[in-house]
Amino acid sequence: MKHVIWILWPAFIAAGIAEVVFFTVIDPKQLFLLGQPVALSAIATYSIGFLLFWLLCVASTLLSWFMLPASIKRALGDSVDALDEHAPPKHALG
Repeated sequence: MKHVIWILWPAFIAAGIAEVVFFTVIDPKQLFLLGQPVALSAIATYSIGFLLFWLLCVASTLLSWFMLPASIKRALGDSVDALDEHAPPKHALG
């Protein structure tokens, strides 16, 4: 599960930055898709834009993960296991 978080969280941060930079320069009402103006509200355009930026950033981060050497992946897995051993015990609720 932690490997998934290592991929999604940096992509989320990068997508947020890309969203801010992109929509600071571009007004959502001035966007065109396939030659037609985008007929969505500004909030919908921001939301779809963020999701597209996030997907692009997830693909980039995932590609970086796949390109890591196996020795580094093993070392990361071992460090996570070592951290879990030293973590305080989790108590059941209720």
